[in-house]
Amino acid sequence: MKLFLSILKIKPELPTRRGFLIVLFSLFLLNLACGPNKRTSSNKDISEHYNKTWKIVWEDHFNTSVLDPSKWTKIPQGKADWNNQMTDKDERCFDWQDGKLHLIGIKNTDTLVDSRPYLTGGIYTKGKFAFQYGKIEIRAKIESAKGAWPAIWMLSEENRYGAYPRNGEIDIMEHLNFDNIIYQTTHSYYTLELKQKDNPQYYGTTAINTDQFNTFGLEWYPDKLVYTLNGKPTFTYPKVDGVDSSQWPFDQPFYILIDQQLGGSWVGDVDLEQLPVNMIIDWVKVSQ
Repeated sequence: MKLFLSILKIKPELPTRRGFLIVLFSLFLLNLACGPNKRTSSNKDISEHYNKTWKIVWEDHFNTSVLDPSKWTKIPQGKADWNNQMTDKDERCFDWQDGKLHLIGIKNTDTLVDSRPYLTGGIYTKGKFAFQYGKIEIRAKIESAKGAWPAIWMLSEENRYGAYPRNGEIDIMEHLNFDNIIYQTTHSYYTLELKQKDNPQYYGTTAINTDQFNTFGLEWYPDKLVYTLNGKPTFTYPKVDGVDSSQWPFDQPFYILIDQQLGGSWVGDVDLEQLPVNMIIDWVKVSQ
């Protein structure tokens, strides 16, 4: 537009024909800038396209007294901080009340069967459901305790780019101890190994009322991850041009994990006297 305005400043002494030609040329440039040839693709355009067409493709309201085996698997014990206290065998870590699933961190009173001092429950859709792009929302209530670390997150269904963390990790919600905030974080080889945590910013925090149910969500587009709380955007992680390709492994299907984690280097020690602690799941919905 600045170019167009500068061209229109025709000096009075210019011949009429020459001035006429310059005006025609300037109008041609304006048409290029504002007409149908202008590139119209933008993050907002992509978002609006998806928002207008999203429909629920997968959901669970936990209205039965057992876990739906076609959708979920109980998370077994692992060796990482997040899953070394998980159990898929102790039913005390899973309960259903009023159409809601309770994932429970408990003090272990039977150390002859399992020597760990505390146990906890979690579920995932690994091998049963994964999706690429769309919207996921989880309505849940999280309780607080020293060493409690409830999380809602996603991992890649396949190792397309190699071993972790090359396929990325999407943490829709993590809560620590008695905090009045949640963390929403994007992990990858780019952030963890290359230490690129500010280009772009890889996590955000948002205030939360843990006395009530909240809806934790993610809107996943081909060019950005938009984290939400109660339907409102809270933090955006965009795909960035001109950086290492490991910045964006989020072009493949991911599965869902929901777990009441306990203990670890980040959250700290567990106070056994503050257990049990519940993570109460009302429903999960995925739209595309």
